[in-house]
Amino acid sequence: MSSNDSGKHILIINSAVPFLLSKGGLHQRFTEIATEYFQSHGCEVKITMLKDEYKTEEELAKIVWADIIIVSTPAWCMSVPWHLKKYIDEVFSSGYGVLLKNDGRTRKDSSKKYGSGGLSQNKKYMIVSTWNAPEESFTDPNQLFEGKGIDNVWIWLHKAFQFMGMQKVPSITFYDVVKDTQAEKYFTDYKSHLENNFKF
Repeated sequence: MSSNDSGKHILIINSAVPFLLSKGGLHQRFTEIATEYFQSHGCEVKITMLKDEYKTEEELAKIVWADIIIVSTPAWCMSVPWHLKKYIDEVFSSGYGVLLKNDGRTRKDSSKKYGSGGLSQNKKYMIVSTWNAPEESFTDPNQLFEGKGIDNVWIWLHKAFQFMGMQKVPSITFYDVVKDTQAEKYFTDYKSHLENNFKF
């Protein structure tokens, strides 16, 4: 990140919702940590909680306003909670002419490729996720995710933002959060991740 991140506009999208045994407490704390960190460095922070109702036009305005978007999400069934996918479908699809011009292609110039029509090159995004799966299940070629790594599992989510032209900040993932919860370590590691990737 730039050494001049002070004064930036930060949007945190928290997709954790109470479901079965999960109450969303980890992502609530991650949201608080990020809010405290950015505000302490002169940034303005807005928060969208997907457990609450939202208006598409208001959320689009938040994304247009934001310089940095943080998506804080648990993993449900190898993906995100449906609330987040619905949000992306509704809000991003309403962003034509604002977040993106088109899909990038044109009949007049074959060098223009699909996915090059974004208008949001000045924006950055970051994914914060929690998984019940242990880290080795992503990195070991003989386990479930075949060594693909977390960012390949999230490739569709990365591409949703990159389609708009946004730039990726390194993701942070917390593994094995159900069977081997280490909440205080997660919180310390998250703050360190913010400090390492957003400079003031």
